[in-house]
Amino acid sequence: MGHARIPRGYRRRGAAAFPALLLMGAGLACLPAAVDGRGAPAGPATPAFMPVRAAAVAGVTSITAGRAAGLVYVPAGYRGDRPLPLLVMLHGAGGDARGAIRLVRSHADALGFLVLAPKSAAATWDIIADRRFGPDEAALDALVRQASIDHGVDQGRIAIGGFSDGASYALTLGLARGDRFSDIIAFSPGFAAPDRIVGMPSIFIAHGIEDRVLPIATTGRRIAARLARSGYPVRYEEFRGGHAVPQPLAREALRAFVDRVPVRARVAA
Repeated sequence: MGHARIPRGYRRRGAAAFPALLLMGAGLACLPAAVDGRGAPAGPATPAFMPVRAAAVAGVTSITAGRAAGLVYVPAGYRGDRPLPLLVMLHGAGGDARGAIRLVRSHADALGFLVLAPKSAAATWDIIADRRFGPDEAALDALVRQASIDHGVDQGRIAIGGFSDGASYALTLGLARGDRFSDIIAFSPGFAAPDRIVGMPSIFIAHGIEDRVLPIATTGRRIAARLARSGYPVRYEEFRGGHAVPQPLAREALRAFVDRVPVRARVAA
């Protein structure tokens, strides 16, 4: 992939950010026709599932694929006897894989899905640090493949999600790789800047109306409205609070992903 068109107003100072303007990559309006009834990309049949003994160990374990490394969370009670949905959860600037897992761990146990949490090569994700896809995209792709081998992933239910910078990266990569990700779940994103558009994943965005890190008027609202106008199935929720992941909304989004609930468009005017 080439250079991403990151808004020039998007700058970092430690873990804080100044407001960002949405700048989508070219071709956003050219949506693919090959999608299923839910809006997920049409693709090859899910490979036959083979029970995996390693997947029966619940909790946090390390995962590697070449030079790529991260953590996997296996929900409590899973015995490795069936494929599970996979959430790729991306941390915010200055965060880490373990912190990303903490944001969704209770929901993974309650709803029954695996969590893959990679660590960005730099303090934040490559598209923000270097204005182009690079080592993080390659590492994430390798880790998803390895998790599928190690833990019996349901290939039709792989979501990419994140918080803050992780949400921006989830939107950007999820829109560019809609052939791989059925869902995008973004909490307090700053932008979405794919360099190409593939597939039509279902999208959930939540943003706090009191967010002072990434103010909602120039980020979440604009992103959701632009995606909805482009024909994506988008559910957009605003909540009273700041730069955070609201757990009730997180549970709703993750339940819809796990249960394959069709997204009902809900975007603020």
